[in-house]
Amino acid sequence: MTVSLSHCFLVVHDYDAALAFYRDVVGLEVRNDVTFEDNRWLTLGAPGQPVEIGLEIPGYFPHTSPEDRQATADLLAKGLLPGIIFRTDNCDETFEKVRAAGADVIQEPIDQPYGVRDCAFRDPSGNMVRFSEG
Repeated sequence: MTVSLSHCFLVVHDYDAALAFYRDVVGLEVRNDVTFEDNRWLTLGAPGQPVEIGLEIPGYFPHTSPEDRQATADLLAKGLLPGIIFRTDNCDETFEKVRAAGADVIQEPIDQPYGVRDCAFRDPSGNMVRFSEG
């Protein structure tokens, strides 16, 4: 039996703001952008890699209660949801590009004791986005 990663998901408060960040700043390509009923299926991926990152707004699934939608939105606003780590061949160059685009800097490039050089930002929804070299 073979298992491989197909999709992972990030919760975002605004599809278009997230799309502009991940496509135009990070450099991901749009794989799907389909509107249906009251939803949007929006996925992106790194060129040449099969894994897709799905963007979801709080309460994407229709069975989500209003209380759970609000709880998710609150956690997102506080930056408390899991983030994402991208690999880059040049952490410092990536840092300057993302910072120049106006992203909220969490950590400037630093050599970590576990062998990578990385930096971190918040995306427009508050998710932590790290770029790791090494």
